Amino acid sequence: MASWVLSECGIRPFPRINPKPKTGLTNFNAKLRTPKLDLGSSSFTLLSGIKERNWALKVSAPVRIQQVGEEDYREKERITNRDVGEFDPGAPPPFKLADIRAAIPKHCWVKDPWRSMSYVVRDVVVVFGLAAVAAYFNNWVVWPLYWLAQGTMFWALFVLGHDCGHGSFSNNPKLNSVVGHILHSSILVPYHGWRISHRTHHQNHGHVENDESWHPLSEKTYKSLDIFTKKLRFTFPFPLLAYPVYLWGRSPGKTGSHFDPNSDLFVPNERKDVITSTICWTAMAALLVGLSFVMGPVQLLKLYGIPYTIFVMWLDLVTYLHHHGHEEKLPWYRGKEWNYMRGGLTTLDRDYGWINNIHHDIGTHVIHHLFPQIPHYHLIEATEAARPVLGKYYREPKKSGPLPFNLLGVLTRSMKKDHYVSDTGDVVYYQTDPQLSGSQKSN
Repeated sequence: MASWVLSECGIRPFPRINPKPKTGLTNFNAKLRTPKLDLGSSSFTLLSGIKERNWALKVSAPVRIQQVGEEDYREKERITNRDVGEFDPGAPPPFKLADIRAAIPKHCWVKDPWRSMSYVVRDVVVVFGLAAVAAYFNNWVVWPLYWLAQGTMFWALFVLGHDCGHGSFSNNPKLNSVVGHILHSSILVPYHGWRISHRTHHQNHGHVENDESWHPLSEKTYKSLDIFTKKLRFTFPFPLLAYPVYLWGRSPGKTGSHFDPNSDLFVPNERKDVITSTICWTAMAALLVGLSFVMGPVQLLKLYGIPYTIFVMWLDLVTYLHHHGHEEKLPWYRGKEWNYMRGGLTTLDRDYGWINNIHHDIGTHVIHHLFPQIPHYHLIEATEAARPVLGKYYREPKKSGPLPFNLLGVLTRSMKKDHYVSDTGDVVYYQTDPQLSGSQKSN
């Protein structure tokens, strides 16, 4: 049994990054290609005798890539929006996914496992260094600073594990799985369970019903919730503590658990992967229980429990703000109006000041959503290259100070007005519940 667990925990390559989706996808026909193979589908031959698999993310894109100049894009944009007299974010864009891809330099697609591992080593050294310093001084001047710093580093570890899940960490699926399990299990995240649900999020981003994380509630679902649930979901700081609850029970209107191999989140051939990650998660939880007897529960709370809470708040803050809170309302789609590219263009880049480098530029989110196999250390360059093509469909992030306190204001404003979307219509926007918004203002 033990040898099976060890062999399963990353030694066996995990399934294709994008198998046939269960819902909302009818257009994923062309394959994302890596630069080495002129962006064609890449296969990895692992060891002699092991079956070759295709790890490419399928997205909607034409086979031929037509080069179009920036002025041509601007003219197409004007034609696309001329009937409304101003830019319409819900209108079909005047470019194709292949046009964006063609604008990105080929080297931005190259994954360097040594460089990726250097970030892991850096972050792990910082995590243990911070814990050693805090335990050595053990006073109430140091502890609050430690909690903020260590919680942020836990979040940085999560982002690297997130890259493993996308396959942007390296071209070696074994390495991705081993590193992903170590990083995510250490912060109580079931690696494969989360990886698979996050894949569903990327495959259905911007789709009202089929998106996975922080998707809109339909008006019917929203009105079925009791006032207590509504306040928990839309009143700061409660939504920033939602991630552990989401892992166990998902969002309102959806069922399943990231720990249950029989959950409707997964298909049958993913069952062993989910069991493996759940066992790894359980082993980490057992280790923490053992440490509480060794060092005492209060010391473990200070060293691990509170930083874990800060990490959860980071995760919920970042994932929410990448899909909500823009000054102008962003569309959500249903039916024939949705496609992979239009959904991806509803995401937002965010600036986090000094934190950008610490959490591996995860705020550079639009290009990541469209092309999740681009390594994080190439996202900024890829975004700059794609901006002339994207035009007004790219929303320039507001610059933050050294620490992104301004984003807390963005979060609270969004929660006061972005409550639900209409049950009908294929292009919809968030609507506001006056009763809930008014009760929040009175608080």
